[in-house]
Amino acid sequence: MFDFRPAPDCPKPEAYRQLVDAADALTSGESDAVANMANVAAVLWDFLPDLNWAGFYRVIEGELVLGPFMGRPACIRIPMGSGVCGVAAKTGETQLVEDVHAFPGHIACDSVTNSELVVPVTRDGQVIAVIDLDSPRTSRFDQEDRDGVEKLAQILGSRI
Repeated sequence: MFDFRPAPDCPKPEAYRQLVDAADALTSGESDAVANMANVAAVLWDFLPDLNWAGFYRVIEGELVLGPFMGRPACIRIPMGSGVCGVAAKTGETQLVEDVHAFPGHIACDSVTNSELVVPVTRDGQVIAVIDLDSPRTSRFDQEDRDGVEKLAQILGSRI
């Protein structure tokens, strides 16, 4: 049994360091992409407060397809370039959205979501998936969140 959780008063950069270390330990040596995404979604859920969704969309045949996640049921398929996830996947650039209702073309899979952070996962220069974090709190995500999840995405490129 694994118990990866930061102390309640842990500074955010240290919590992300611990999160990345936990994800590294769980995925190192495991070749099954679905198992790795499932464990990482669970770690994200445990480590990050104020989320209503944490998980993955995978790039399959030119569109995003729902992968392992924690939270309420989600959109199954998202066209490349549509919504926050589709824009991140198409451009290969992290999307940090303080208010999803102001994001052109936002796809509302869960009506309680107010902010979102989507980070592309790449392999050999190609986006293979995105890590999607949703929060009911407006402006939930900041540069420290972005930096931490981008570090996570770097190690996952060869493991999912």
